[in-house]
Amino acid sequence: MSRPPKPFLEEMDEAVDPAAAPPVPDALPEGQAMQAVAALAQARGSGLTRFAFWAFGALFSFALSVATYDFVTGLLARNVVLGWVAMVLVVVAVLAGLFLALREWGAFLRLKRLDGLRGRAIEARTLADLKEARRVVAGLTGLYAARGDTAWGRARLADREGEVMDADALLALAERELLTTLDAEARLVIEGAARQVATVTALVPLALADVATAAVANLRMIRRIAEIYGGRSGSFGSLRLLRRVFGSLLAAGALALTDDMIGSVAGGGVLSKLSRRFGEGVVNGALTARVGVAAMELCRPLPFVALERPAVSSLVSRALTGLMSRG
Repeated sequence: MSRPPKPFLEEMDEAVDPAAAPPVPDALPEGQAMQAVAALAQARGSGLTRFAFWAFGALFSFALSVATYDFVTGLLARNVVLGWVAMVLVVVAVLAGLFLALREWGAFLRLKRLDGLRGRAIEARTLADLKEARRVVAGLTGLYAARGDTAWGRARLADREGEVMDADALLALAERELLTTLDAEARLVIEGAARQVATVTALVPLALADVATAAVANLRMIRRIAEIYGGRSGSFGSLRLLRRVFGSLLAAGALALTDDMIGSVAGGGVLSKLSRRFGEGVVNGALTARVGVAAMELCRPLPFVALERPAVSSLVSRALTGLMSRG
């Protein structure tokens, strides 16, 4: 029968002082990726920098135009057929550029239309102006006339609109009937973006991967939310809307999470037991959800009055279901 091994005892020349050990970091994650995206979105060059970019852009456009003209005329002098082919290609390229410019301009106009409806609705509710409220409702109905997902709501609104004789009640009715479905679609988009940002931040250890993912996911989320509410913003319109969203959040001091909110999102005491990387992912996802809610408020043709504004904690909880356990 073998004997159990004896304990091994090693004598140390010098005792270790526990007080000399470095303190355990207890600071909560701050969402560095989303903070970096906010800084990038709000970064603006000086007047001299913008003028220099304009001057170089004008010089490049002029040089490109002259080079294209010389190329087409020279080709026409050498070979008529090839010259006409080059001319047709240049015309097609110019028309494509004009089409893109018109599409971007239309995107700005659509976003301006949403802003106008929201401002008129606020004014009509403040002044209790029933006539203006009816005009706002007519504008909303026309905005969503071709949308199949609002057909049922438009029919209910048309049946009950004539019975309402109060501006606030009429706008509340229009908000419930027309925007309930659109709000649900926007919430799904926000949850998907928050889930993507949180997952990439937690699982991908590459440097700046979380910043790039957060920037792309937030831009795509804001663009999709604008499309849901009828904005259909283009590339420049999406960038401008992204800047407006982060500007409103930074001005209100809302691009930060309190300890209580982090606790409600991650569950009491759970975040302290998770890895630092996963906690950073949770916070980045929560900040993405907050950006999405701000985008809803900016893109919505009516402010949140009759319907409840989505809570960031509930959005993140649904988005991260299955990715983390609750204590």
